Parts: sequence; structure tokens; C-alpha cells
Amino acid sequence: MKAAVIESVGKAVVAEVPDPTPGPREVVVEVAACGLCGTDLHILQGEFAPKLPIVPGHEFAGEVAGVGTQVTEVSVGDRVAVDPSLYCYECRYCRTGHNNLCERWAAIGVTTAGGAAQYAVAPVANCVKLPEHVRTEDAALVEPLSCAVRGYDVLRSRLGAHVLIYGSGTMGLMMLELAKRTGAASVDVVDVNPARLETARRLGVSASAANPDELDRPQGWDLVVDATGNAAAIQDGLDRVAKAGTFLQFGVADYATRVTIDPYRIYNQEITITGSMAVLHSFERAAELFANGVLDPEIFISDRIPLERYPQALEQFAAGVGRKIVVVP
Repeated sequence: MKAAVIESVGKAVVAEVPDPTPGPREVVVEVAACGLCGTDLHILQGEFAPKLPIVPGHEFAGEVAGVGTQVTEVSVGDRVAVDPSLYCYECRYCRTGHNNLCERWAAIGVTTAGGAAQYAVAPVANCVKLPEHVRTEDAALVEPLSCAVRGYDVLRSRLGAHVLIYGSGTMGLMMLELAKRTGAASVDVVDVNPARLETARRLGVSASAANPDELDRPQGWDLVVDATGNAAAIQDGLDRVAKAGTFLQFGVADYATRVTIDPYRIYNQEITITGSMAVLHSFERAAELFANGVLDPEIFISDRIPLERYPQALEQFAAGVGRKIVVVP
């Protein structure tokens, strides 16, 4: 079968690889679409993936094409979205309900072959059936949405909060949609990319700007979300949190990123700084939200690119052109 392969740092190709074979409790998914994510760029840069080469792709959906000998939950022909998370269920963090912090954390498309291919293998427990009205080729959005749902679990936001989001890429826009549905009094978005900021306006924001100084909230925001991973945005966002407010590091920064905090201000103003790591008990909820129309795929997915052009798709994503890019085998 054909698959995208990150062979070494900085090098992605499309190659023929062996067809996957399911284990007893696994299924083979014929991939309908696989989304590109910042994590894929980190893997290309030599971060996250423990070893190369690897078939990337942790945001994917498709049709069950084969099942293991002990699989009864799904059948060949069922359409599914796939949670890429792989946990040990034995370490301290798994045993205390923090599976996303698993000491042996692994993921399809990061530590094992992923969905940027014609076929991918997944545990049956990670497969969520799609209702009839959901298009399989749109359901690659469920995984990133599940990360956003996890982010709002961490925030535990209260009704009437004023929210500021840095970044209007896919994840920033998803956080925007969830903020609108969790009782925010206002949702403002900041981005230096005019095209992406226009999409945020299209989805409905209270205010938007290239610089937060252009926004009228001198007292700060109750919830500040960084969805960029950019050091300058993070630093600025930390300074915009209102008293008793919360800063969420949602965007994935590289390992070397450093910012400065003001310990006295954190103490004196009771500011919370927290993070949100991937998916935790949120994939099924995201699938239900997606089925109920929380996202418009026609707005969120800007490009559907053939798998054969995976290296070019990565280049486009790295350049910040478009919104969610999916590759189609």
C-alpha cells in the first residue's frame, strides 16, 4: 500500500509499505481522510516520535476493512473515527485517571504507523462508529476536536467569562466554537494571519485584531488561551490574564521555547497557569458534538490533498496557508 513516511529529520516521502495486519483485538481501517497537525511538523523536525522512520497521521477516519479474531464491536464496512491514544493502563498516571500523561505514552501516527496511508491499524476500543449523516471524509476533525474538548475540561470555565484566544488556525477556531457554546460573555481572537483572522470573524467573534492592544479590555480577560505555541504570543498572553483568571497553554511549543512569569503577580492576583495535553476521556464526546454540528467541515477544512502530495501538503501547512489540511488516499 501507499503511505507517507517521515524517513529522517526534515525528509518526508510517499512510498510503498507492507499492508497492515490486525491483531486479535485490532481492526484495519481503510483511510478516507487524514488531517495534518502541528505534531506532524514536530515529528518532521525530530521531536516527539521516539524513532524514525514513521508513518505519521493521528487524525483520521475511514471504513473498517478487516477485523481481528476477537473483534465483535465493529464489522467490515462500518465507518469509524479513530482515537490515536495508546495507554499502558498500568502506570501511576493511568491508574489515577490521567492516561494522557501515561509513563509509556504512545499514539498511532507518532509511535506506531498512522493514518497518512491507504490503510491503518487501530485497537477496536479506539474506534468510534459514525452516524449515517456524518461524512467519513470530514470525520478526521473529530480527533483535534477531542483535544479542544479536553482543553475546556481543564479550564472548567464559568458562565459569563471573557475569553481571549491567540491563533485562529484549526485549534484556535475550535476553541472559539467551544467558548461560544460554554457560556462565554465575549470571545476575542488575535492572529497575525489576515486570512485566518477573517475565518474567525466568519464564525463569529466579539472582536478580533492582529494585536491585543487594539482590543478594548484594559482589565484583561478571565480566560486566555494560547493556540499558537509561539513564544511571543505566550509571553503576551500571560500578561493579559485578569485577576483570578486562567491562562491555558494549548498550542504545542517546541522543547526550547521559554517565557518569563511574574511570581508575585501570580500570587497576588490568584492567576492560574495550566496546560492541556492531547486527549483524555473526550473522544466520544467530541464525536457526538461533531455529529450534532458543532463544527462546519466546509469552513474548517480548507484543502483536501491527494496522499501522493503529502510532502507538499506539509510544506503548505508549515507556511500557514489554509486552515485544516487533510490528505486523501
